[in-house]
Amino acid sequence: MWLSKTRVAADYFDRGFYEVTYQSDELEVTAMLLDHPAPERIVIYLRGGKGGVGMVRPVRLMQFANDQTLVIGPYYRGTKGQGKDEFGGADLEDVRALVRELRSQYGELPIHLVGFSRGGIQGLLTYQDVGATSFIIWGGVSDIYYMYEERPDLRGMMKRLIGKPDVNPDAYDSRNGYRHVRADSPPVMIIHGTADVQVGIEHAYILEERFKELGVPYELHIYEEEGHVFTPPHEREILRKVQEWMTAVEHDKR
Repeated sequence: MWLSKTRVAADYFDRGFYEVTYQSDELEVTAMLLDHPAPERIVIYLRGGKGGVGMVRPVRLMQFANDQTLVIGPYYRGTKGQGKDEFGGADLEDVRALVRELRSQYGELPIHLVGFSRGGIQGLLTYQDVGATSFIIWGGVSDIYYMYEERPDLRGMMKRLIGKPDVNPDAYDSRNGYRHVRADSPPVMIIHGTADVQVGIEHAYILEERFKELGVPYELHIYEEEGHVFTPPHEREILRKVQEWMTAVEHDKR
């Protein structure tokens, strides 16, 4: 059971949003929940950013909701909870602990992870271990070394949290998502815009090459001239494809 469950001032039709607290390591950490009385599917939205940047918000969870789906997004430790965000370090346990809690409450329902931006790291490093039905990586980071090179504006933060790649390579290797993919990986959908300046399109191609190398089932959806956040027409289109993908993957597993 949740350690606490507090109503948030937002609704999705007749369903409510809550902030829920759960145990991760020795910490109490928080997630936003779009509740469902009897779900048939669970979607875990893995946010981007850090702290207040890229915070989980109701509108993001609504994107993946329907009549059958419970949607939840962890804030990660250090944001509205105890501990410190390590950008793909000990905070990965917040994802694993959340899956364990959901399994204890709802049983063996299909669970799909959606990793947006930095959430690509969180997802690539956990989705295989937690037995996810599939992983959807949307504008997501797959190569943390490439991220360090392409985002000089984030290097200060990365140096504080992880160190420099040439000084602390083990910390970067442990966070280098695409290198941790295994041949027995569940299916993955890759979504990326060619005009994304926050997370370059190369991340999608790097991940695709890894999947080809290992024989992992995947779909690649590249949107020309779209940035980190898609324009409404393409966003609606890809959200429809995401729902179709999740249904198809669940059907294939039966």
